[in-house]
Amino acid sequence: MRANNNTWTFAGLTIRLAEAYGYCWGVERAVQMAYEARRAWPNAKVHVTNEIIHNPAVNGRLVEMDIAIIQDVPGVGKDFSGVAPEDVVILPAFGASVQEMKLLAERGVQIVDTTCPWVAKVWNAVDNQARKDHTSIIHGKYSHEETVATASFADTYLIIRDLGEARYVCDYILNGGDAAAFLAKFKNAVSAGFDPDADLARVGLANQTTMLRDETTAIGKLLEATQMRRWGPEALAQHYMVMDTICDATQERQDAVHALVGNAEKAGAAAPASGPPDMVLVVGGFNSSNTSHLQEIPEDRGVPSFWVDGARCVDVATNTVTHKLAHGDMLSTSPWIPAGPGAGPMTIGVTSGASTPDAAVEEVLEAIFRIRDPSFRGVAPDLALAAKGVARPSGHEE
Repeated sequence: MRANNNTWTFAGLTIRLAEAYGYCWGVERAVQMAYEARRAWPNAKVHVTNEIIHNPAVNGRLVEMDIAIIQDVPGVGKDFSGVAPEDVVILPAFGASVQEMKLLAERGVQIVDTTCPWVAKVWNAVDNQARKDHTSIIHGKYSHEETVATASFADTYLIIRDLGEARYVCDYILNGGDAAAFLAKFKNAVSAGFDPDADLARVGLANQTTMLRDETTAIGKLLEATQMRRWGPEALAQHYMVMDTICDATQERQDAVHALVGNAEKAGAAAPASGPPDMVLVVGGFNSSNTSHLQEIPEDRGVPSFWVDGARCVDVATNTVTHKLAHGDMLSTSPWIPAGPGAGPMTIGVTSGASTPDAAVEEVLEAIFRIRDPSFRGVAPDLALAAKGVARPSGHEE
């Protein structure tokens, strides 16, 4: 597909691959470091403080390599009781909280830090805000591992999920309100002792790196305009600070999906497609934040889209797909792909989350091709035959 302008056709199905998709550099680095840790300490007990990335196949591989994923006990927190001083502990791509890193350092374990440098950049921004007595307003999901780690670097913080919550906060800054109601709304998303009447006077913006770029930008502009109205243009620098912490890889993948669905206005550097495909396939772990936002783009655009976490979501025999919407609902659709002699041409746009290996995408596509035509034998065997100079079996199209 890459050699053929990111497209491939079989039995009337044209697959159009997004310009940027799949593993980002930070994720690839984290996974490789985890594998190398097991090779470097073959006889040690190795732990990882969370899933290394949000992909079930990769995390399953770590378990097969006898790397234990430290479990988060509801209402209690992570259970580090099984970690001994002679053990090796891997910090995942999302990072770990200040408290977790301090605990591990005091225990004297060997730490392998795979934290994505883009996540560390956000931590630096939050730490700088704390040093200047600004409350960090973090655009993210309060329960996400990355945001938990980011918040641990702040003295005072408020986590907002979307532009709607940002508007609520800005209205409070301008007009005041019921502090108790405010704290009830954000009860899981504020630092201890948070006082909205005092702590919103000086704020700085940070973000979970996997959030929608456009929404983070809009929130930043809203906060800036609000503080300017509240304190005046001449005092803005004392009441608002921001540092660009939007991950390049996240932005590139979102731009590529905008281009895929023909949204030239938001496609960024990605060249807009000639028109939207008949449907969009999004492959990635169901607990992956960056994948959820890739799914959100075609959903909001009105393009039929299906988010699956792997080939296990596709039942070839019944032409059924189990898929997730960007905001959490799980659905089952059948029939999914038009199949049989009367099926006409169809174009499917394809992307995948930053923690999704290419093999997961290939397996889903092969399931789709088998639905379309049961004679499909798989891409990988065909490539192996071609490498040996054997003709491609009939029924395949370039």
